Amino acid sequence: MGKQTPHGDGNWQSSKSDSSGASGGDSSKESSRCSTPVLDADRSDRLRDKMRKRIESGDHWFSLEFFPPRTASGAVNLISRFDRMGSGGPLFIDITWHPAGDPGSDKETSSMMIASTAVNYCGLESILHLTCCNQSKEKITAYLNKAKHLGLKNIMALRGDPVGSEWEDEEGGFNYAIDLVKHIRSEFDDYFDICVAGYPTGHPEAETYEADILHLKEKVDAGADFVISQLFFRADTFLKFVNDCRAIGIKCPIVPGVFPVQGYQSLRQLAKLSKLEVPEEITRVIEPIKDNDAAIRNFGIHQAVEMCRLLLDSGIVPGLHFYTLNREVATMEVLRQLGLWNEDPRRPLPWAMSAHPKRKVEDVRPIFWASRPKSYIYRTQDWDDFPNGRWGNSSSPAFGELNDYYLFYLKSKSSKEALLQMWGEELMNEQSVYEIFTCYITAQSNPCGHKVLCLPWNDEPLAPETNLLKDELEKVNRRGVLTINSQPNINGKPSTDPIVGWGPPGGYVFQKAYLEFFTSSENVTALLKILKKYEPRVNYHIVNVNGRNWTNANDMQPNAVTWGIFPGREIVQPTVVDPVSFIDVLIVKLWCRFNGRSITPQSADQIRNLHNDGTMFT
Repeated sequence: MGKQTPHGDGNWQSSKSDSSGASGGDSSKESSRCSTPVLDADRSDRLRDKMRKRIESGDHWFSLEFFPPRTASGAVNLISRFDRMGSGGPLFIDITWHPAGDPGSDKETSSMMIASTAVNYCGLESILHLTCCNQSKEKITAYLNKAKHLGLKNIMALRGDPVGSEWEDEEGGFNYAIDLVKHIRSEFDDYFDICVAGYPTGHPEAETYEADILHLKEKVDAGADFVISQLFFRADTFLKFVNDCRAIGIKCPIVPGVFPVQGYQSLRQLAKLSKLEVPEEITRVIEPIKDNDAAIRNFGIHQAVEMCRLLLDSGIVPGLHFYTLNREVATMEVLRQLGLWNEDPRRPLPWAMSAHPKRKVEDVRPIFWASRPKSYIYRTQDWDDFPNGRWGNSSSPAFGELNDYYLFYLKSKSSKEALLQMWGEELMNEQSVYEIFTCYITAQSNPCGHKVLCLPWNDEPLAPETNLLKDELEKVNRRGVLTINSQPNINGKPSTDPIVGWGPPGGYVFQKAYLEFFTSSENVTALLKILKKYEPRVNYHIVNVNGRNWTNANDMQPNAVTWGIFPGREIVQPTVVDPVSFIDVLIVKLWCRFNGRSITPQSADQIRNLHNDGTMFT
């Protein structure tokens, strides 16, 4: 609810494609639609172009590296980390490729699926690592085609580490990163931006440092767009490396790979894998405190901040790439101390965007999905055309099914045990349901002393704008009007407003008041009598569990509920109420969503039976 934001979520089998959700409504669409397709120009840029613009402006950036977790629960946690660390404004993230973990599969722990989720559901520019290790040319081509289909646009081309102690040539495959770079350019032309690895002290298997830099130039000349370095421990090591690269004609961006020391064992392991010598000035400090993780992390933060300042002050380092080891505390603290962590409350649009190339012009969504952006993206993944979506004649919607609520990027971040603590092992009566909703709205503990941090329709904390309605929402939920989505009336707030603002600066945003809720048929009867007095100022849509519909909307046409006015642009109307979307999709799926959560079957049945007419109201 905030939009009750949030008050759902991916398999690659969806329903048929639908180019616009319309069948023959062109005149209506053109007359009612008045929005600028792309507010944020960077949405259409390639990564290398974004990087070039930041270099030209002198605006430093950062990026983050993650690796695929081993378990499904680890995947859920990692996606939550993407959302948190993505809020600081990384230019991109990258996902490593682990040959032993079936990295190109559809498994929730595969590199391919983690990178796809980051792009499609978290809206993060992402680089997928791809190695030559144990892979034929045909398999690599298939992985690249799959990556392209999933919306991935950036590849880090690596030879990869040998599975055993020695590298074994792959018959019909590639043995060097340069071969992979050439193959990508040969088969996919300029579709992918390609990154390659650089080694500030030289690759451990290279004949000499100088020979390794020449090999790096060959990779760049073969088509690589930029370089990310292996980790190092002294700023002057990297600065010398960059100057040596420039001296032989490597002109592309070279980004330093930074590793904030976070633990004694992780440092030893990473140094071993990278075949690097840890400097004596570091080992001298951490050896006496090797059993004190907090002390080592604090030292690692200090050391990384000092090194990064030297790099950024040099004038030849445009950005920093952090090896996070899937942790967030140390990296975020380093970035904060450097002034690079930027949690800008403003949003390009009122809803969370996808970074998939085909959605770059999407600018309209139904408000019903405001608190369930991952669900909406999943269900519309096979649409051909954006942003027509639900803005225009929508008499033929083609949402994909949401039978796949178990998929890791749609799953609740809370465990089954935590959900049962929040919602209760057993629901005794209607009042116990009202209590859960009310506790969520008010952030109060339930009768058992547990905070209700999510609902089946909303897996996130309430959005800040919900506080503008908090008292009213508490009152109606206590009376059995169970709200799952809402937004307050906003009349001409600056687009820079930290709570309701969106879009570029210098504009003004507007919202119609909106409320979406479950309630009983008795309440509906009473509301219909009252609402007659407020027509046509108030629009409503009511559907019960049997599909019966009551509405005062004209011709079942969409109705804009959010819009913005910006200098030099037409009016932008990015959020709509769409009656057809509401009727055909929302009700059944919301009930399925509740039933699909990790809650006992008895409790789910009790919830359904309490309001057996299942009336839904907007």
